[in-house]
Amino acid sequence: MGFSLTDADRAFAEWVEVRAAELASSGSPQAPPGRVDRGLLRRLAGAGLLSALFPGAAGADGPPREAPATRICLLRERLARVDTHAETALALQGLGTYPILQSGTDEQRRRWIPAAASGTAVAAFALTEPGAGSDAAALALAASPHGDGWRLHGEKTWISNAPDADFYTVFARTTPDTRSRGVTAFLVPADRPGLSGTPLEMLSPHALGHLVLDGVPVGPDDVIGSPDQGFPVAMRTLDLFRPSVGAFAVGMADAALAAARAHTRDRHAFGGPLDRLQTVSHTLAEMATRTEAARLLVYSAAQEYDSGGDAVTVRSAMAKLFATETAQYVVDAAVQLHGARALERGHLLEHLYREVRAPRVYEGASEVQRQIIARHF
Repeated sequence: MGFSLTDADRAFAEWVEVRAAELASSGSPQAPPGRVDRGLLRRLAGAGLLSALFPGAAGADGPPREAPATRICLLRERLARVDTHAETALALQGLGTYPILQSGTDEQRRRWIPAAASGTAVAAFALTEPGAGSDAAALALAASPHGDGWRLHGEKTWISNAPDADFYTVFARTTPDTRSRGVTAFLVPADRPGLSGTPLEMLSPHALGHLVLDGVPVGPDDVIGSPDQGFPVAMRTLDLFRPSVGAFAVGMADAALAAARAHTRDRHAFGGPLDRLQTVSHTLAEMATRTEAARLLVYSAAQEYDSGGDAVTVRSAMAKLFATETAQYVVDAAVQLHGARALERGHLLEHLYREVRAPRVYEGASEVQRQIIARHF
């Protein structure tokens, strides 16, 4: 299956590139590494980039609704080419909020979607646990019946925007020993008693943290979707966002490829420009071909989602798998072509080398994507 961008999509992509460049050149101060950058979220909203994730959130053209998968991919790819910090802030806000946008009640949407779209409230997607990562159905965080609601007991870890978020989509086990059939999604405001957390120091300084839920009270009004039906809530969000993880990877690969092209053209060795050497030119050709193939898979998956096709899950898995593995190859090859200078702290490729590793793990590791793909053939 191929894909083609409409004139409106191409205009949108060009608009994102202009806004992203303006944002990157603003020189605004950043939050400490590993913490939520609220100023950046407000600037993303002010530039219209964050609000593009939430059409209708301002109330001007109907109720809030999903952005097309193609638009989310264009947002993430074009942002990643210029500023991975801004890209990640936007993506984490979307991931934390979309379960509410897709499956929440009208009241939940009214309360949180406009605040998330304006950057005044920070969202988090709390699925992973110390003992449940790739095997997401093995969740152990317990929702124990209490009155007409539940109390949440357990831990979550490697959670986006924790512990600084204003609200969390928390997935908890309401029925023991039922794997994915006994999980419920809850909307948990950060000020609920019993909820605490600490930031984690990661390879790349993203806002990730560990959460402890010690009897956190939740009620029927906090359920996202239906009791015991939280796993489909999570999977619906991940099916939409997995192609866009691939788009993020394609954006990083594009940035690394551009840097490698410029360096090998300008750098002279062995009597001429580096790119005149066959081994170098062939490496650049391989980098460019893999990047373009990844882009085709990403937008094919996005188009499958937008058209309501029945192959969304497998195409999303293919897109995420191939694009993230490709980006790892392309960034590594660009570092090799640059040599030691690319490993100096502050170099673009040193930054990308740290950034590119995580997407092969989160939202389903590469091995999990292969398993999903294998089940469909």
